[in-house]
Amino acid sequence: MTLVTLLYAICIISAVAFFASRARALSSVSGDQRKLHSLPQYYGTNGLLLSLIPALILLLIWTYLQSLFIENHVAGLIPSELITENANINLLMSEVQRLSDGLKMVVSIGLMSRDALSATINDLTVIEAALKKADVFLSGDIRPELMSAAQTRYVLQTDGNQYRNWVVIFVSIIGFATAFLQAKQDFRARNQVERIVLLILASAATLAIFTSVGIVLSMVFEASRFFSMHEWTDFFFGLVWAPSFSHGSQLSILPLLWGTLYISFVALLVSVPIGLYAAIYLSEYASKPVRSVAKPLLEILAGIPTIVYGLFALTTFGPFLRMLFGDGGFLGVEWMSDSRSVITAGVVMGMMLIPFVSSLSDDIINAVPQSLRDGSYGLGATQSETIRSVILPAALPGIIGAILLATSRAIGETMIVVMGAGAVAKFAGNPLEALTTITTRIVSQLTGDLEFDSPETLVAFALGLTLFFLTLCLNVLALYIVRKYREQYE
Repeated sequence: MTLVTLLYAICIISAVAFFASRARALSSVSGDQRKLHSLPQYYGTNGLLLSLIPALILLLIWTYLQSLFIENHVAGLIPSELITENANINLLMSEVQRLSDGLKMVVSIGLMSRDALSATINDLTVIEAALKKADVFLSGDIRPELMSAAQTRYVLQTDGNQYRNWVVIFVSIIGFATAFLQAKQDFRARNQVERIVLLILASAATLAIFTSVGIVLSMVFEASRFFSMHEWTDFFFGLVWAPSFSHGSQLSILPLLWGTLYISFVALLVSVPIGLYAAIYLSEYASKPVRSVAKPLLEILAGIPTIVYGLFALTTFGPFLRMLFGDGGFLGVEWMSDSRSVITAGVVMGMMLIPFVSSLSDDIINAVPQSLRDGSYGLGATQSETIRSVILPAALPGIIGAILLATSRAIGETMIVVMGAGAVAKFAGNPLEALTTITTRIVSQLTGDLEFDSPETLVAFALGLTLFFLTLCLNVLALYIVRKYREQYE
């Protein structure tokens, strides 16, 4: 039984539990649901939850622990003499996993039975022939030790999956039986269902919190390793970014921070005016037919992947700017030597942020009470005067919060700046020159087959931690401002 089949089986048992528990509750009062403590669907929902939730929890825990146990057990079977500088334990375990998956394929397509496989596991010639028939790629001669470990992994995984499937189905049936027996006239099904749902919601919130804490702690741990190898004063107060894997690196965040803030500033110069003016038009001037068409079309920009924006910056917008400002361009100047520059990444990022600013600003402007508009019109103000003197001042805190959220989004953007901004870490004020950002350097430092044992790779975590706290502060400030704005009218 595969994992998908097991999930189907659990869903079927849960569906049967729903209808059976509901029917039993109704039969206990001879079909008169007024005599039941709770509505009939609560009895059915209780059966659904009791047969579904415990089984899924057990499935997740069993799968994780089984994988952990098998990997540790198989790793102990690999002889230490096979572990060399060019063949570390991770590479050997990958080979064992590939061979184990190949054995599983050999059995699943019927080339060999499991008993025949066990009997011939030491005959590598037969095993190699079966693997080749199953189209399993073999990089070279198979080592007997790895094949033995692969067979052990295959057996443990197969047996573990079988036991897991039967135990999970048994738990689901137990939940079904429990709910079925509880489905009586006086059973408080609604209270139990609400407790279970509350527990699910609390578990989801707890999982989200633990995930966030885990991400932060992982960055803190790796960043602490970096600062134990590299001077923190150079990182925070140095002026040069020049990583060198032959030691003597200068790893200052300031040139990267300058490029990040400069490109974000250009992006906001594009997105804030256009987004805000679009929001004013859509909320105050546009008719309902126009708004129903224009707003979805504007928000289509928000659904475009950032990699598409990056490709647009790299292949279309950047070369266009170079045709204008580069050597031999239409304007006859030599201000731009490369299609990647601050203005290339900034303008394209601003296009991406337009629906973000527009949507938030539109919601904020629409939240201004109509009584303020009516009062302004009653005093003889025109619509444009009302917008300038009443609506925008009232919505200003919320608009500022929206701009701060857009700033946070711009600072954390990766793909557009990787493809459109360049890779030069320096202090420059010319928007037609290439600069780099924090996110670009994180990608660069972690690209390739690298070990996390040098400051040149661990610096990525220090950069990520700094970027995290920078965007966190902006988000907290924006949410605080927006919340204070909303409290004025609630």
